[in-house]
Amino acid sequence: MSKQNVAIIFGGKSTEHEISKLSTKSILKHIDKEKHNLSLIKIAIDGTWYLLPELDIDATENAPAITLTNRGTEVHAINSQTGQSIQTLDLVFPVLHGAFGEDGTIQGYFRMLNLAFVGCDVLASAACMDKDITKRLLRDAGINIAPYLMATPQHKPSFDEAQNTLGVPMFLKPANLGSSVGVYKVSTEADYNKYLAEGLKLDHKVLIEKSIKGREIECAVLGNESPKASLPGEIVMTSDFYDFESKYVDSNASSTVIPAEITEGQVQGIRDTAVKAFQTLGCEGLARVDFFLTEDGELMINEINTLPGFTNISMYPKMWEATGITYAELLDILIELAADKHKRDQALNFFAKQVS
Repeated sequence: MSKQNVAIIFGGKSTEHEISKLSTKSILKHIDKEKHNLSLIKIAIDGTWYLLPELDIDATENAPAITLTNRGTEVHAINSQTGQSIQTLDLVFPVLHGAFGEDGTIQGYFRMLNLAFVGCDVLASAACMDKDITKRLLRDAGINIAPYLMATPQHKPSFDEAQNTLGVPMFLKPANLGSSVGVYKVSTEADYNKYLAEGLKLDHKVLIEKSIKGREIECAVLGNESPKASLPGEIVMTSDFYDFESKYVDSNASSTVIPAEITEGQVQGIRDTAVKAFQTLGCEGLARVDFFLTEDGELMINEINTLPGFTNISMYPKMWEATGITYAELLDILIELAADKHKRDQALNFFAKQVS
């Protein structure tokens, strides 16, 4: 089989730009360069796209600015200044966490270009990015979720209403941000009003969520029509909760246990529920499903991440390693799944036909 021209796209305009760089470094370290013709595209914080030489994530200074253009049946990276094609692309691997990379935005662009890409399609990406929509769809499917209220600029539940419904402490979460950005644990009316106002500066919707006392369990899902779930892993906290600092800055704030030390019945329940949630949201390719496991054994989903971290400490690849799939094998499978999904899409009749 001939090699595919695979472009890894990283960076982006979201608050998770730097995390994207860390994930990309790990992917470049583990991906089998003998199987794929690799190129590296950086989206700068200002939105400019660059084709980087020699797979060097820091080589932006001398890199040509590019656009992607569909020419007939092929997609090309075009030099923005000269208009010349400098790379033909068969498939892209977006390593773009958060807004504009994980929310269906760039997936829609790839669909417009008719370009194969790793990960979930437009609708699943958007639905999983919006925690409110995620919860509604899971609840309708009979999957347990943490109780919550929703705040918007037009409707802001009072502290008394939230406290009476959810108790204290409670969590405030912007609906469409990832990696615990803008997440606050509040117990007082002053903090509630302060952080709700801050959250509504970050997003049009803010979740007000019941604080769940329980263990934080995660499960990786992989596949298209017949997805499989990994062995679960556990985040063990030494800080107050799993915020951005705990995930990426303070190495002492949390530790991981993979596989999680839970019963066989709980393992199977988590794996089955993770796959059900993955299919309920219309996911394909990959996702990480995050759970709470309460002291009395109740299982509920916290959220679903469609482009989880791929850093050297990230749970998604580590859980698959514990399940028997190496990091390099995982990357190969994700690329194969993307190619297979694109092939299925091409068999559909939704493309306009040229009239002679």
